[in-house]
Amino acid sequence: MVVRKRKITRADVLYWIVLNFGTLILAAGVYFFKAPNNFATGGVSGLSIILAKFTTDISWLGQTEIMSIINVLLLIIGFIFLGGGCGFKTAYCSLVYTGEMQLMKLLCPIPAGTTITGDIFLEFVLAMLITAAGSAIIFNCKASSGGTDIIALIIKKFTRVKNVGTALLITDFFIAASTFFIFGTRTGLYSILGLFAKAFLVDGVIENIGKNKFVTIITTSPELITEFILEGIHRGYTSYKAEGGYTGEEKTIIITVCKRGEALKLKMRIHAADASAFVILTDTNEIVGKGFRETL
Repeated sequence: MVVRKRKITRADVLYWIVLNFGTLILAAGVYFFKAPNNFATGGVSGLSIILAKFTTDISWLGQTEIMSIINVLLLIIGFIFLGGGCGFKTAYCSLVYTGEMQLMKLLCPIPAGTTITGDIFLEFVLAMLITAAGSAIIFNCKASSGGTDIIALIIKKFTRVKNVGTALLITDFFIAASTFFIFGTRTGLYSILGLFAKAFLVDGVIENIGKNKFVTIITTSPELITEFILEGIHRGYTSYKAEGGYTGEEKTIIITVCKRGEALKLKMRIHAADASAFVILTDTNEIVGKGFRETL
């Protein structure tokens, strides 16, 4: 039996570039802004920030080293209890994430007790924005940075908590709440606020990354428009005949879905082909089908 190797496409290369970019900015947000300010908003990064408080006498065991150890342990636990549920992408992102943190520590060391800007609120905003963007990019690639995501999946599997988001919120809340007792009220409040702010920011970024356009075109000159949809933006369409309610004139209704940049090109083409065409563009956050998401 001959096994054919799957051809690597441009889309595959772009996917891994985007995934690695998301992992990089997540690591940067944690290393440069979360860790120096002790913003433990959950996750392994938050847990490692807390544990690092108790290992200050051990020179080689800092926040990044603790995070690396925990991530490796959780990956092992994940493969034991979840098997295939702890997949290659999770392991890859987790190891790359911790490796990048170690590299940043080597190349850009931040002395203990110091921060990049000295403004705690500014650093809180940057920490939330950057880490939320990184997490959203990773989640949009159908991957995960590991960490407490693995704990949440184990809780889901062995308890009555069947919603991963709820399980993740439970684990992250306990981590964030513990900062009140370890780092004080101000840092504790920032950590709790950051926990909820990040959740909203991640959802918002994912929604905008995945936003597409549902386009309805009512025209008397469909040929040039449909040709551009097929050849210009390489999308499919559905069309059917209709009658104008006011004029009684025969019309063609064309419906298609496309990316936002493609929608702009399509609008320009429609205007050139039929300036009197009636066009409706609707935002849509999820499309299942060829060229978009392949499965429900």
